[in-house]
Amino acid sequence: MLFREIIGQEATKQLLRQSVREGRIPHAQLFAGIAGIGKLQLALAYAQYLNCPHRTEEDSCGVCPTCLQFEKLQHPDLHFVFPIVGSDEVCDSFLEPWREIILDKHYFDLEDWHQALGVETKQSMIYEKESGEILRKLSLKAYGDGYKVMIIWQPEKMNTTTANKLLKLLEEPPAQTVFVLVSEHPESLLATILSRVQTIRIPRLETETIARALQQKGINATQATDIARIANGSFLAALKKADTSEENQQELRDFIALFRDAYTVGVLRDPVKKYESLKRLRQWSLDMADSKVGREKQKHFLQYAQQQVRENYIRNIGQPDLNYQMENERDFSVKFAPFIHDGNVEAIMNQLDLAERQIEQNGNAKMIFFDLCLQMIVLIKKPKI
Repeated sequence: MLFREIIGQEATKQLLRQSVREGRIPHAQLFAGIAGIGKLQLALAYAQYLNCPHRTEEDSCGVCPTCLQFEKLQHPDLHFVFPIVGSDEVCDSFLEPWREIILDKHYFDLEDWHQALGVETKQSMIYEKESGEILRKLSLKAYGDGYKVMIIWQPEKMNTTTANKLLKLLEEPPAQTVFVLVSEHPESLLATILSRVQTIRIPRLETETIARALQQKGINATQATDIARIANGSFLAALKKADTSEENQQELRDFIALFRDAYTVGVLRDPVKKYESLKRLRQWSLDMADSKVGREKQKHFLQYAQQQVRENYIRNIGQPDLNYQMENERDFSVKFAPFIHDGNVEAIMNQLDLAERQIEQNGNAKMIFFDLCLQMIVLIKKPKI
């Protein structure tokens, strides 16, 4: 990948290019930041730039045999580690779908990767067996005169044993070897690993940068600006927001169903309507907890719900310039926003955040989502302060 193909991130590109030109190449770096801002793309462009024999001050040449191999993600000195499912497997068994998702989607997250593997409902990890593969690959002689580059995507998914073995490699790295860890949650890494890597914080993309990229994909300027504002610096979030597929619209319907029925049970007096709404909430919690949904989608919905609660609160306090929603979301918020106020917004956000953390920790999804329903029944009827 070429630096010029990456959306935005000019300051980081310049930092990486300069370090190569000046021969200041850390043996281990951590690219940290939210999903969808180009961390993996920067790692790939950096690896290619390191090894291109004809690089310029600004980029790899893009046409030499080395660059062509890197463009296809098939250079012998380019190695990958990423979360997989199955402790008896190693990452090399999944190289074909891994290359496909990078070359096809460019920007993707763990949920997309699980879908590519066909394991949406399972948790993935970087298993202990992979540490042996890392050691084996890096002990081999480099194919060219450049660097062996080991890109570890989502290193926070390593189990403790694997992390400790990686630590030993970082302490005594093989010659002409560069590790690039690409992480969304660096706080989950061992402190000893963090102390042995040079951390580069990759910033969120600017709204204007995302909007221009969306327009290049054929989205009109007004809609591109709306989506870019909502994306909060993530091009991946913008792409998903621009997707109007049935699956993408489901989160709004789930959000509406939760709060409409919570309002009916908590506020209205009609016992029949209360009973019917309570039954629907129970079924809603079971549907959300279904194993076919998978934990990544469950977490994504809870993040979406938090974002919508924030937007409705902002709308309610009369700050339209700070309100980032799509048209269908705004339509629902016209009537819903008055129920999100100083008296309950913090508690609602805390409950949604708690549910997200419990799902992340492999809690019982049925209990988590039904408890969330009960909490919303209580909180939606709380009076304003």
